[in-house]
Amino acid sequence: MEFARNKTVKGIDLYYEHYVHPESKETLVLLHGFLSSTFSFRHLIPLLKEDYNVISVDLPPFGKSGKVSSFKYSYHNLATTVVELMKSLGIQEFNVVGHSMGGQIALNILLHYPEYAKKGILLCSSGYLKKAKLPLVLSSYIPYFHLYVKFHLAKSGVKQNLQNVVYNHSMINDEMLYGYLSPFLEDDIFKALTMMIRHREGDLTSDELKKVEAPCLMIWGEHDKVVPVSVGRRLKKDLRNSELVVLKETGHLVPEERPEEVHQLINRFIIGTEEKVEATANGSR
Repeated sequence: MEFARNKTVKGIDLYYEHYVHPESKETLVLLHGFLSSTFSFRHLIPLLKEDYNVISVDLPPFGKSGKVSSFKYSYHNLATTVVELMKSLGIQEFNVVGHSMGGQIALNILLHYPEYAKKGILLCSSGYLKKAKLPLVLSSYIPYFHLYVKFHLAKSGVKQNLQNVVYNHSMINDEMLYGYLSPFLEDDIFKALTMMIRHREGDLTSDELKKVEAPCLMIWGEHDKVVPVSVGRRLKKDLRNSELVVLKETGHLVPEERPEEVHQLINRFIIGTEEKVEATANGSR
């Protein structure tokens, strides 16, 4: 059974897709990266839903979720919002899969809500970023600052951004371009992004990461230009129960570039076999 719907959680309209498995007791919650949406998991979801209950969430203000100025767009609050959604759906335990920014929100869930999140899968997770500097935060209060944000993103261009996050540029097609462009065709998203600049706290510190007890599998692209593999290696040192797999000839957008390998690695990790997760034919430890 599959359905997509919106639900009001913590005062914001939250869009999610729910794929119910008839037998599996394991639930995977998918959290996308910055400037992205559930769309980025479109190749991975068909594989995962064969083995698990899958819930993919559009994190506010992205995708089809709300973009209101009254919501606090901090990572901690976004993590709380995801947990509240799970509770409202009657899901008491889940595994969280986070890509890029979604990985940092996943880490917040693992740290602050360990009673709900059993395991974490971090796909090129952001890490160790500091809070925005004060001048930028203060600038977010300037009227029409959202138009500057819009201009900045438009200048870089969707195609150029995609070329920066995938290793094989030939995979960029019209479907992909429109899928990542469509959420930014209305001004409301840029007003909400202004609030995100204002609200975003720094990433979890080394001391906070060391308090995370849940097992974590980290999957990285060898050629990630956005979050280098060095961040993954640093996270591996701070996360006491973690493992890192590096995929060759892969960039930052691992759910797009390597869905089969990611699916295989997640299966081995969730099943919890005694043998260590090994790299696939296209990857290396």
